[in-house]
Amino acid sequence: MNKLKPSTRAKIGVWVRTILINAVAIIMALPLYYIIVNSFKTSIDMAKSPFGLPETWSIQNYIDTFANLPIARSFLNSLIVTVVAVFLQLFIGSLAAYGMILRKSWFTAGVGAVLMIAFCIPLQATLIPQYRMEANLHLVNTLWGLIALYLVNSIFCYFLIVGYMRKLPMEVLEAARIDGAGPFKIYYKIVLPMITPILATVVVFQTLSTWNDFLQPNVFLSSTDNRTIILQVFNSMSQFTTNWPAFMAITVIALVPVFVFFIFCQKWIVSGLVAGSVKG
Repeated sequence: MNKLKPSTRAKIGVWVRTILINAVAIIMALPLYYIIVNSFKTSIDMAKSPFGLPETWSIQNYIDTFANLPIARSFLNSLIVTVVAVFLQLFIGSLAAYGMILRKSWFTAGVGAVLMIAFCIPLQATLIPQYRMEANLHLVNTLWGLIALYLVNSIFCYFLIVGYMRKLPMEVLEAARIDGAGPFKIYYKIVLPMITPILATVVVFQTLSTWNDFLQPNVFLSSTDNRTIILQVFNSMSQFTTNWPAFMAITVIALVPVFVFFIFCQKWIVSGLVAGSVKG
């Protein structure tokens, strides 16, 4: 049997990878297809054919969801929490990383070690102390209290950004300092534009994480007016116990913003990660 030519082997390899990737993509897309399709069905249609297309496409489930639940308020709550929390995480994380590379000493090395240890502590282990602290400050069941909790994720932002910053050309920063620029002006005018790829990557990761978070809103928010959209999905289960298509409808409403956001920002995820790996 003759050996295959290198070009033929390469073509076969491409076809095999394409088939495998498409197969995995289809498997991963099945739950999304199931949720979207059934959100346009009645309970009877869903029971008869869970994976089939609706006999009659209807948006009644979406109309009932907006009529019976404070979806707009929950959506606004999630938007406020996500935008403010991610902005503060990015600001604190990037400023901390800038301080670490600007002043290299035993003190900054010690702070970095403490941050590493703090990053390794699971969230579940700190829920009770966090709750007591927020209760003492009267921040339980408030959006600002939830935002304050999310600031802990600034550590994750710091670790992503500091590795990128370490490979910046320090000659540029020194030249700016000689020209009379202060530390904050150098940070704002020079450093931030140079680390835009990793900043975009951090924004995408933290936005998806904050928007989709369930644990902390479920623990720290109790009133209906302060529920986030993900928490509203969970609390609607009892109301829609026998009406699963309506539950699918509110799930789609919660998924659409992050889905659209991810589609528009996925190029920055790839470019930021690749740039970060090259920068070290």
